[in-house]
Amino acid sequence: MLSCLRIENFALVDQLELTFFSGLSVLTGETGAGKSIILDAIDIVLGGKATSRWIRQGTQQAIIEATFQTHPKIEQWLQDQDIEPLDDRTIICSRELTLNKSTLRSRCRVNGIVVNLQQISQLREYLVEITAQGQTVHLVNPQHQRELLDAYGGKEVLQQRQQVENAYSLSQEAKRVLDKRIQAEKDRLQRLDILEYQRKELEEAQLSDPNEEETLEQERDRLSHIVELQQLSYQSYQILYQNDQGEAVSDLLGQTESILLNMVEYDKEIEPILEMIQTALTQVVEAGNQINSYGDGLDSDPQRLQEIEERIQLLKRICRKYGPSLPEAIAFYQNLQREYEEFTHNEQSLEALEEDFQNKQEILRTECHQLTLLRQQAAEKLEKQLVKELKPLAMDKVIFVCQITPTAPTATGEDQVSFYFSPNPGEKVQPLAETASGGEMSRFLLALKACFTDADQPSETLIFDEIDAGVSGKVAQAIALKLHQLSEYHQVLCVTHQPLVAAMADTHFRVIKQMIEESTPILDLETGQMTMPEIRTVVRVKALDSHHTRRDELAQLTGGHSAEEAMAFAESLLTKAENYRLGKY
Repeated sequence: MLSCLRIENFALVDQLELTFFSGLSVLTGETGAGKSIILDAIDIVLGGKATSRWIRQGTQQAIIEATFQTHPKIEQWLQDQDIEPLDDRTIICSRELTLNKSTLRSRCRVNGIVVNLQQISQLREYLVEITAQGQTVHLVNPQHQRELLDAYGGKEVLQQRQQVENAYSLSQEAKRVLDKRIQAEKDRLQRLDILEYQRKELEEAQLSDPNEEETLEQERDRLSHIVELQQLSYQSYQILYQNDQGEAVSDLLGQTESILLNMVEYDKEIEPILEMIQTALTQVVEAGNQINSYGDGLDSDPQRLQEIEERIQLLKRICRKYGPSLPEAIAFYQNLQREYEEFTHNEQSLEALEEDFQNKQEILRTECHQLTLLRQQAAEKLEKQLVKELKPLAMDKVIFVCQITPTAPTATGEDQVSFYFSPNPGEKVQPLAETASGGEMSRFLLALKACFTDADQPSETLIFDEIDAGVSGKVAQAIALKLHQLSEYHQVLCVTHQPLVAAMADTHFRVIKQMIEESTPILDLETGQMTMPEIRTVVRVKALDSHHTRRDELAQLTGGHSAEEAMAFAESLLTKAENYRLGKY
C-alpha cells in the first residue's frame, strides 16, 4: 500500500507531499489541473520512462520518493536483493532525475540502496498496477496472466502448481546427474582410449627389470668390441701363463717357488712367504686359463648387437614418455594398470540414470497435465465471471477468452496463458495488449480485480486514470460501486471527473493549478543566464477532509446545474455513498 508520496521539481510540481490511506482515494480537479502528474510521478519512481521534460523548468534535478507498506512477497524480494528492510515494515523507493546540459541522468534507490531499472521493474509488480494512457501495464504480460489465472483458481491450483514445481525440481536434478554422468562417461571413454594406447605400448615393451637398460648397454659394449677383447685377452694370457718372447708371470712365480723351497729347508720362518707365492702361482695359472677360455669364447654376433641397439632405443623412447628413468616408467605402467582396471570394472550404470530421469519426466508430465486440467476449469469460470463483471461497465457485448496453449514443461507447468479480448460485436478476439484501449483496459482491470475479491492475494495499490471518462451516469455508478468493492481488498487510487465516483471515496484530493510569484531565479539552460520571472504556474493538491469541502467539490464536478441544484445533488451523493458503505443499500 502506498502511504506517502513526496515530489520535488517534477513537471509543474515544485514541492508536494501527500499521505495516502487504505480504501478508495480519488483525485479530482479541472481538466488540465495536473491530476495525471501525480500518477506520472508514481510511474516514474517505479521505473517508468523518464525524459528531461519531467524536470521543472529552471531547475536541474527532480526528486520523487514513494513509501509503501510491505507484505511477504516484497520482504522476500528485499532479501533476494540483499537490501536491508526498514524497522517499520515500509519500503522507500526514490528516483532522482538530473539534467546536466543536454544529458539526463537517472538514479533509483530502494531503502537508500542504488538499484537498476530491471530491479525496480521487478519490485513494481509487487507494489502497484497502473492503468493510464502511455504507461506500461504488466497485465498484458503472458507470465502475469498465468499468475492471475492460477491465483483465481485458488488453493487447488496453487497446490497443484507446487506439486509441479517439486516434480520439475526433481526432474532437473535427475537431468543434472545424468548430464554429469554422460559427460563423465565421455571423459572416461576419452581417458580409456589414452589408457588403452599407453597400456598396449607398455605391455608390448615387456618391462620387468629396472636395470635392463644398464645390462643391455654393457652387453652392447662387449659385442661392439669383440676384436679388441680377443686381442687383449690373448696378451693377458701370454703375460700370465705362456709368453713366447720371454718368461711369463707363472714361470717367474714357479722359479720363486723353487728358490723358497730350498730356503725353507734351512729356515722355517719363511714358510708363510712360500705359501703366499704358491697361492699367487695357483691364482695366476687359474687366471691365465680363464682369460684364455674367455678369449676363445668370444664370438662376433651382429644380429644380437642389432637387437640390443633396437631394445635400448625402445627403452629410451619409453623413458622419455613415461620416465624419465626406466624404474619410473615401470612404476607408471603399474599405476596405469590399476587405473585401467578401475575404468573398466567400476562403471556407474548410465541406463539406471536415464531410467530415473525418464521416470521423473513422466511424473512431471503427469503433474503438469493435472495442472492444465485445473487451469482449464479456472479459465472457463474466469471467462464467465469476467464477462459478467464487464457488462455493467458499458461493455455488455464484450468477448473474453482465456486461451491455454501447450509449451515445454517448466516449474510453472506446460501452459502458456493468454488473455484474448474483443470489445465490439463482430470483431474477432485478439490479444489483450493489441485490442484494448486505455479506457477499456482500465475497466477490464477493474472487472478482473473484482473477480479476485475472494482470492488469497497480497494487497496492492491499483491506480486508474479516468476510468470513467465518457460514460453515462448509470455506468459511472456501476464503476463507483466496483471501485468501492475493490477498495475493500486493495488500495485504490483513481483520477475521476465523475461526482458519482468521487462521492464513494474514502479519501478525496482536489488538484488545482496556481499562479505564484517565483522568488528563486530561473536558469536558462541554453543561454546559461539567470532570469527573474514574476509569475510561475504550480500544481497544488489539497486533501478534502470535511463534509463541507467535499460537497463543494462534488458540486463543481456536476456542471450544467444551478448552484443550489448542484449542492443538493452533491449532498445526496455523499449521503448515498455513506449509506452504501454502511450496508443500507
